[in-house]
This record gives sequence, structure tokens and C-alpha cells, in this order.
Amino acid sequence: MAISSLLKLCAGALLLGSTVGTTVQAKADAMPATTHLDSIVVGAGCFWGVEKRFEAMDGVADAVSGYADGTGVEPTYRAITQRRNQHNPNNHAEVVKISFNPAVISLTTLLQRYFEMHDPTQLNRQGNDIGTQYRSIILTNSQAQYDTAQQVLAAYQPLLTKAGYGAITTQIKPLREFFPAEQYHQDYIAKNPNGYCPDHSTGVRFASDNKLQTAAVDNSALLSGKHILVIDSESYCPYCEKFKADVGNSYSGDISLHYRYASQLQGLSISSPTWATPTIILLENGKEVFGRQGYLSPAEFYLLLGKFKLGDSEAFNVAFDEGTDGRFCQQYEIFKNTPDGVFTDKLSGAPLFDTRDRFDSGTGWLSFTKAVNGAVIEKPDNRYGMRRTEIRAKVSGIHLGHVFNDGPNGRPRYCINATVLDFVPRS
Repeated sequence: MAISSLLKLCAGALLLGSTVGTTVQAKADAMPATTHLDSIVVGAGCFWGVEKRFEAMDGVADAVSGYADGTGVEPTYRAITQRRNQHNPNNHAEVVKISFNPAVISLTTLLQRYFEMHDPTQLNRQGNDIGTQYRSIILTNSQAQYDTAQQVLAAYQPLLTKAGYGAITTQIKPLREFFPAEQYHQDYIAKNPNGYCPDHSTGVRFASDNKLQTAAVDNSALLSGKHILVIDSESYCPYCEKFKADVGNSYSGDISLHYRYASQLQGLSISSPTWATPTIILLENGKEVFGRQGYLSPAEFYLLLGKFKLGDSEAFNVAFDEGTDGRFCQQYEIFKNTPDGVFTDKLSGAPLFDTRDRFDSGTGWLSFTKAVNGAVIEKPDNRYGMRRTEIRAKVSGIHLGHVFNDGPNGRPRYCINATVLDFVPRS
């Protein structure tokens, strides 16, 4: 199988949930019957991400993946991806037909976003997707559309040139016929919620404030110590939004998490490809020690973070292998008499237990009468011939210990491993 096809299959195992698939229909239904829609067909590499980005724009009623501009080649995915057609100038291009309301979004704006979402200076490719099917192309339905496309292209070229890019290779031609792609290609990203978006944008913008490129950032803080770097998308990426909602927004650990665009990695030593968003990279002293393309679930993220922060340690064994601290271990002796404050999840930083609920059970493990509200989850644990209730951190999912019904004055006793906790004094 061609490398580009493998990459597409990998990328396809990946963008946002099933509710997104209904968004486009809802947007179309909300438009009055008297609304006059126009349409244009564009190609900017793999049609999955292009379709999703246009569907997310206000004023776009629908975006349909398909094939166009070929001759002598069957307009099917199987035919256009055959090796003999990879460099065939008569091959169909992967394109998207965009139906839009000109009263809400102009064709000029639509085409500006089109040029910004890919690299139009690459010929017959976008990143690792190589072949004529990935060519940059605009197919118009009228002379007016053709003239507008030429004007937008002409306006974008000097911006790219100033940023160090070459000549635009985008073809602008009248549309002969559009062939919708197979059903499994439609809303592909919405049907495959765990993956990444291919992002080949240059970072050069049609900006009203004349900021032609994404602003540079100071990465000096990332050159010392351990950091988590997430490569974000400069345009709409549902996998990025899903990662932020599921992981990033609730993370407050002491290994800092940073978001950067691929154009903002100056001074860092990154070995992973940076065109997939999100890409999660673990840095130490500014150098990548591990990289993973695509969406990570909370469980995957915290397992990765656990390896990065804890290494081969008792704390990792407790957190992920449901181990148990030794009685009266060193960390217990440190934590049993702390000042007033809160014990937090060693990985996520989320508050778990309060010193005001701590008591000395004499067991050799930290004991509390309750957890911070909403901070933990309980699970049945019937291992080793015992019937117990396991306690896990809600945010990270790591194993914390067990809860028993023999606490003081009839209250529970949360028996918690000290090695998976950090302590924050109350301010």
C-alpha cells in the first residue's frame, strides 16, 4: 500500500464525535426556504479535513467530499488511489463541494479561508500525501467565481512571498462535473472520533491588522526541565477541541502543558512530524523525548504522563498497577503531619483530600473521613478473595487506595497511598 494511503488510513482512525454529523443538517434546516445558496468546488489535499473545516464555518450549509477534474479514470476512491494514477495528470482530484449562503459568508472570504488552510505552493501533494489526487485546485461555476478566485490568489501570493514561500500552484478552472465520494468518506472525521487532523497550513493569513503570520512565541521556558507540548491547529480541528475538553482543560499538574502551532516551535528540538493536530510531545530541556500523533483519551494521556514523570517507581506501580505503599513508608511519614492544606493528584494536580478530614488510623497509611467533593470515583474490587471498594482519582483515573466503613464516629475511612499524592499548603 502507498505511504500516502497508509497515512490516510491512520489519519482516518481519528476526528470528532457523532453529534458533529448532525450539525451541518441543522445549519441547513435553519436557513429559510427562500435562501439562495451558491456552491464552489475546491481541492486542498485529503478531503476529510477540508470537508470538516468548511462545515464548521458560519454560512456554509453543506460540504460534500468527492472527485473532479479527471478524465479516463473512474471517479472512485479505489481507482484514483491505484499506483498507476499517483502521478497521472488526468487523475481526479479529491475535492469538496461547498454549498454556502453568500449573504452570510462571501466567496472572497471562503476562498481566503481555503488558501489559509493548506499550503498552495506544494505541487500535487500536501505533506506526506503525494500524488495528483492531492493537487490544490479551485473549480468554479461561473466567470464571476473564476475572476474572484484569481483575485484572491493574486492577493495571497505576495503574503506568501514575504513569508519565504514559493509560487502558488493552485489551478483555477471551470467545473466540468462533480462526483460525490462513497458514503463512508462523507463526514469521515465525525464518524471516527479518536485521531488527528492533517494540518498543512502555512500560518500566513489574510489579516486585517496586517499580521501576515502567526505570532512568534517565546519558547525559552521550555528549554529547562520537563514540559508537555501540544501542537494545535491554526484552523478548526475537532480532535484538538476534544482533547482540550477531555484532558487539557482539567489538567493542572506541575509539569506545564503548552499549546503551540507548528509554526511556533522555534528553538525546540522536535523529531516528530508536526503536521498532525493534535500531536502530544514530551519535552525535557527543550528536546523531544516522546511524541504521539492524534487525540489521546484521559487514560492514555495520564499513562503517558505517569511514565514521563514517575518512571519505574513505587508511585507508578501504585497509580497504574493498583499496587500498595508499604506501611509507614517514607512518603507517609512526610505527609502524616503536614500543615493545613490539600493533598492533590500527583499527575493531574486536582485536589483530592483535605488535611481537615485527615486522622491517624494507626494503620500506616494516610486516612481521611472523606474526599474532596466530586474528586474521586468508587469501583468494586473483589480481588484476592476480598470485597472492597477501590478509590480512583476522577480526573486522571489513577488508583489511590480503598474506602472502608470503620472510620471514627461511624464515618468512612479512606485508606490512601501517599506516593500518588502531592501536598499544597493552604494559602
